[in-house]
Amino acid sequence: MDIVIRAAVAYVFIVFLLRIVGRRELSTLGTSDLVLLVVMGDLVQNGVTQSDDSVTGIFLAMSTFAMLTVATSLLTFKSSRAQTIIEGSPLILVEDGKAVAKNLRAERLNLDDIREEMRGQGIESLEDVKWCVLESSGSMSFIKKSP
Repeated sequence: MDIVIRAAVAYVFIVFLLRIVGRRELSTLGTSDLVLLVVMGDLVQNGVTQSDDSVTGIFLAMSTFAMLTVATSLLTFKSSRAQTIIEGSPLILVEDGKAVAKNLRAERLNLDDIREEMRGQGIESLEDVKWCVLESSGSMSFIKKSP
């Protein structure tokens, strides 16, 4: 039972920590983000199972994480408030061709990050963008100005 409780606490802490670290797509992880995820996995394993190397301990920890993942998914599906708390909500980064500096700072992004995404979507200039929205998934959506 001790492993289940430690796994549950670790799961909640990981969700909280990843929410604080910020929204980034897996494809845009920087070196430090990748190191954080790899090291976090090892540290969590040590904390959850401690010195229990038994198959039962591994099954208990993995099952707890799986059940909590399903429960979190159901909770965010049924409650928009829980979804906003756990996953975040979309955030406007550019409005009518002008960057929203406060939101960029909050997400630790700069105009170069936005321009890189724009180039990937075939948008030439910031002035062509009506809205740039950072989605809760970490991706950026662009709505062009009407011609």
